Order: sequence, then C-alpha cells, then structure tokens
Amino acid sequence: MGIKSSLSKIFASFVVKNIEAWKFNAVAAQERTLQKLIAEARHTVFGIDHHFQEIKNYQDFKARVPVRDYEELRPYIERVVAGEPDILWKNKPQYFAKTSGTTSGVKYIPISKESMPEHIKAARNALLTYIHETGNARFVDGKMIFLQGSPVLTEKHGIKIGRLSGIVAHLVPAYVQKNRMPSYQTNCIEDWEQKVEAIVDETMHEDMRLISGIPPWVQMYFDKLSEKSGGKAIKDIFRNFELFVYGGVNFEPYRAKIEASIGKKVAAIETYPASEGFIAYQDSQNEKGLLLLADAGMFYEFIPADEYYNEKPTRLSLAEVEIDKNYALILNTNAGLWGYSIGDTVKFISLNPYKIVVTGRIKHFISAFGEHVIGEEVEHALLSVANEEGVEITEFTVAPQVNPAAGELPYHEWFVEFSKPPYDLDAFSLKVDQALQQKNIYYFDLIEGNILQPLQIRMLTKDAFVNYMKAEGKLGGQNKVPRLSNDRKIAEGLKDYVK
Repeated sequence: MGIKSSLSKIFASFVVKNIEAWKFNAVAAQERTLQKLIAEARHTVFGIDHHFQEIKNYQDFKARVPVRDYEELRPYIERVVAGEPDILWKNKPQYFAKTSGTTSGVKYIPISKESMPEHIKAARNALLTYIHETGNARFVDGKMIFLQGSPVLTEKHGIKIGRLSGIVAHLVPAYVQKNRMPSYQTNCIEDWEQKVEAIVDETMHEDMRLISGIPPWVQMYFDKLSEKSGGKAIKDIFRNFELFVYGGVNFEPYRAKIEASIGKKVAAIETYPASEGFIAYQDSQNEKGLLLLADAGMFYEFIPADEYYNEKPTRLSLAEVEIDKNYALILNTNAGLWGYSIGDTVKFISLNPYKIVVTGRIKHFISAFGEHVIGEEVEHALLSVANEEGVEITEFTVAPQVNPAAGELPYHEWFVEFSKPPYDLDAFSLKVDQALQQKNIYYFDLIEGNILQPLQIRMLTKDAFVNYMKAEGKLGGQNKVPRLSNDRKIAEGLKDYVK
C-alpha cells in the first residue's frame, strides 16, 4: 500500500466523523443553514427587496420569497453578469458556470467564494466515505481520469466564466493533480470526438484505477479504447481499474453495456452535482440512495410534483417530507439562488438519514393526453422488461404521437438504440407497454378506454444518439438526451436513424 492510500484512510476516518455530526441531525443543520443564508444576504439587493430583515423562520421566508426558475430570476442575474456587486449574494461571484438551458438559452449560474469549496468538498467526501466503508484506497495510488468539459475560461467584469467541470479542473487539490488525467492540453480540446481520441492515446497504457464521467460519454471512451486495442475488454486494458464515479443521468439504462465493456463488475459511486450546488452522493455500497448534503451551504425546499404547476403549490422543508413521494427540488444557496427551481424531481427512500433518488425532470414528462408519465416510470418499464428478456439498451427517448396516420389512435413513440436487440420487437413492445400501465394508472385508463393505442418502439441504428447529438452541436461534456418530451422536436431529429 502506498503512502497516499495509507494517509487517505486516516483522513477518511476524520471526515466521516464530521459527516456523522450532521447526517443524523439534518433538520437542525438545515435550520442553521437557512438562518445563516438570510443573515449573510440581508443587505443585498435581493435581501432588501424581499425584507430579509423581517424573516425569523421558514414560514416567514416562504411568505416573502417566491419560487422562481431561471427566467424569473433573470433580472437579478443579469445585473450580476453586468458586474454589479451585492445583488443576489454579497460582493461578486468568483465564477459563472455557463450552462445550456432547454428553455432559457445560455444560463449563467453564479458560484461564490463560499459555494465553490462545497463543490470540491462533496466530490472529495464521496470518495472518502467509500474508502472508509470498504477499506479500499488502492485507487489513490494509481491514475484517475475525469471526463469533463474544457477548462478554458473567459472573463467578464472580473468574473471567470466556464463549464462547471472546467472550473473545477482548476481547483483539484495538488495531491490529486499528479494522478489526474487527461493532460490539461487534451482537456482543452473542444471537439468531443477529437478529445476522446486524444484521451484514449494518453491513457490506454496508464495504470487507470478510477474513471469518472457521465455514463454515455464514458461508454464512448470505452468503445474507442476497445477499438484501438483490438477488441480488448476494459479490464484487460486497465487491469487495476476498480472504481467508476458517475452522475448526471440514471446509470441503469447504461449499466448492462458498460459492465459488458468492462468485462467485470467494478464498484461505483453515484453523485448528484449541479452547477447550482453539489446536492447529494452515494455514501454506502451497501445501501441504496444518495445522502442529501444538509450541511453544504444550501437550504432545500420540496414541492409535491403533482402540485408544481398550481398557483400556490405546497412548499415543504426537509422536516416535512415523506418517503416515496415525488418532489420538485427547490434550492436556496450561498451563491445567491433563492427559491430556485432547479428542474429536478427527487424521491426520499430514507428519512434517517435523509437519502434520495433522482426521479427525473419536472419539465420532462409526457402528458399530451393527461397521463403525466415521468422519467422514472418509462425507465422502469423498459429496463424491467429488458432485464427479463436479456435485451441491452444503449439509449432511448420517448415522445407523443398525437397525429398518427388516418384511422390510428394516438400513441407514445419510443426511439430506442439497442446494443442487444429483442428477438421479437412487437412482443417486446407489448410487454413494455404493460409494464408502463402497471406503473401509471392514468396511462392504463387511456389504453383501456381506447383513447391511446399501445406504445410503438422504433429501433435505431448504431450510434444514432451520438450522431444526433453531434448534429445538434451537443456531443459530449455535460449534455444529455432528455428521456421524455411533450413535443416532437427530438423525435423528428431521430427519424433519419430509424432502422
């Protein structure tokens, strides 16, 4: 065992003790966080506008601070982008994380000197909790790769601007930098396909032990590695590879293909980072769910997902949530986001400690006929049947077909790229439809009432989604294909790839 791995075990024990201090006292930690956030931002423009000096508790806060999405908060953010200090948070932000919104175009998410360390700490602690629980720190002595966006930053009014992963690349602790790959020069390559080729060339003869990234882009890296090595499995290229860290999308649709590419099972850590804040991570290999970070400079609120579009939806603090209910997640952060709807939905699977699973996006659902089918339901329906049938999925998305050919009932149209297709696509489609009916009573009623016909699956050609994303200028980085759409924009773009 190397010096780094030995020291990391000692450090992990110390860090886990600190985590335990708030892990089982999360409600109290959240109450302290809210009070601190209000006190710190009392004299900002936002704090004055919303009478922070009068806020004593969460009820006061709800009465004065409405829930907003990015567009609704934009007037304040534009003043921050223009270089004005003390607008949403004290002083100016250190960075803007530049993201591509589906409805808002380019978004600039502020990151303050108080919030940035929380991103770094959470990523570090996800690894340290793994070390503490398993006793395995061997990966620390080898090479680690983080598939991420370019670290090239621009600057405006003294504030650096870039992708979150690119910003974080500048702040990786020195003790990790020597082990970290790819090189800075390779990381700066903007074209994703060229970048992956360069990463393969740099890494394929290295002692890679930890690989991190969004699953579909990690899979692309694995495919290129295998191709360049003459078809070898990843376990035979990286003999000491033992830890996969991922986030951004649900891993389950990619699990079978990634594990097949690796050629063995490796330990995995799921994380829930966002430009707005690092929200949760998997803290145990033996328990499901992600530990909600209740002491990380963010105060969370939760709106029952079925009330989200109500004029006055119910807003709940952590103390009021229930297990197995779908909630829209609302953030209040130490970078100055207030009542901010991040757009994700989560479900609690434990309240002691508070652990969540991410169930989808509040705007990514199909309700063209009142069914309100969500991402969690379509993923379960497809994957449960695929597992039974020995079918492997590369990627998929679903859209409503409201205007089918004359005489046909409307239906849900599924565009699926298989790495191992079903023997009988029609029979497979029917089973998926039945599984979805079991998950969603409204969908069941529409099928039973002959309002909808059963779903139809379109089998796509190999690399269909990669080619579609490339055509859209969204290949690689943190870009993801939505599982569900209420319109047919993605469906129309995928038509050329139907077998």
